[in-house]
Amino acid sequence: QVRLVESGGGSVHAGGSLRLSCAASGYTYKAYYMGWFRQTPGMERQGVAGIYTSGGSTTYADSAKGRFSISADKAKNAVTLQMNNLRPEDTAIYYCAAQWGVDGGELLSPTSYAHWGQGIQVAVSS
Repeated sequence: QVRLVESGGGSVHAGGSLRLSCAASGYTYKAYYMGWFRQTPGMERQGVAGIYTSGGSTTYADSAKGRFSISADKAKNAVTLQMNNLRPEDTAIYYCAAQWGVDGGELLSPTSYAHWGQGIQVAVSS
């Protein structure tokens, strides 16, 4: 059974940094692509960043460009999200997602992913 476990969330002041990590287990092969999403109460889950694990090609939401960086550890079937210059509007529950086999076509779309972590809280105070 595939399992994704996030770590590294927490609370910071605006301008601070956090590094989120996600480790995948239960699948022999590395994920085709992995991504990070975030969600606030009453809002739809939004794509933050995604990465193809073999080629390293990345995609970022406009809100993340220049501040966040996604990277993949192919050996460990894991992905990290380095978040710098955090803003209060970045406050959300962050979810790791992964897809094996079929290419869903859009790294920032929740429908492109079949497997999800349980989510981790990120809180940024002004």
